[in-house]
Amino acid sequence: MRDPKLREIDERAFLRRLGPMLEVYAATMAPPAEQLPGRHTIMERHAAYPGFRAFVAERRGPLPGLAGPVQGFAYGFHGSRGQWWHDIVHQALAAREGPEHADAWMDDPFEVAELHVHPAAQGKGLGRGLLTALCEGRPERTVVLSTLDLRSATPAQRLYRSVGMVDLLTGFEFPGGGPLYAVMGGTLPLAPYPSASSSP
Repeated sequence: MRDPKLREIDERAFLRRLGPMLEVYAATMAPPAEQLPGRHTIMERHAAYPGFRAFVAERRGPLPGLAGPVQGFAYGFHGSRGQWWHDIVHQALAAREGPEHADAWMDDPFEVAELHVHPAAQGKGLGRGLLTALCEGRPERTVVLSTLDLRSATPAQRLYRSVGMVDLLTGFEFPGGGPLYAVMGGTLPLAPYPSASSSP
C-alpha cells in the first residue's frame, strides 16, 4: 500500500476536495449528519479568508497526476476581528485574563481552523506532518486553534503541546452548545519537539 503524500493545495483545489475532506472530518469528529452541510458552507467561506493555506495527505493515485483518497487535511488563515471564531475567543480571553492578554495572543494570529487525520491513518505522523507544513514560514506571531477537551489529554493535545503550544482556555463551550473545547496557542515558528511551554 502506498504511503500518503503531503500536498499543499490552493483555494480551488481545496474546494474540489471538500467532499473527501468532510468524510475525514466525519470519521474523526462523528458529528450529527445534519451538521455536515453547515460545515461544508463554513469551509467554503474559509477558503476566501486572507492568508488561507491548506494541505492534504493523499495516497498516490494509480497514475501520475491522479490523487488517491484523502487520508488527512489541515488548513488555516490569518485571524482578524470580524471573524466568528476569532471574536469569540478574543472576548473569552479578555473576560478571563484581561484585554492585554487577549491582544497578545489574538492581534496577529495564524488560526488553524481544521486538522484531521482519518482514524485508519492515525499513529503514522501525518498529524505532525500536516501541522508542521501548515505553520512553516508563516508571518504571524502566534498560532491558535481549538481542539476537543476530554477528561484525559487527547493525541491532538499531546501533539500541540509537543511543539510548544499551551492551554489558553479549557472546558470552553462555543455559542450554540456542543462539546467542550480547549483553545491552545503557541508562538511561531513552532518549537522543536519535545518542547517546554511557550508564551506569546
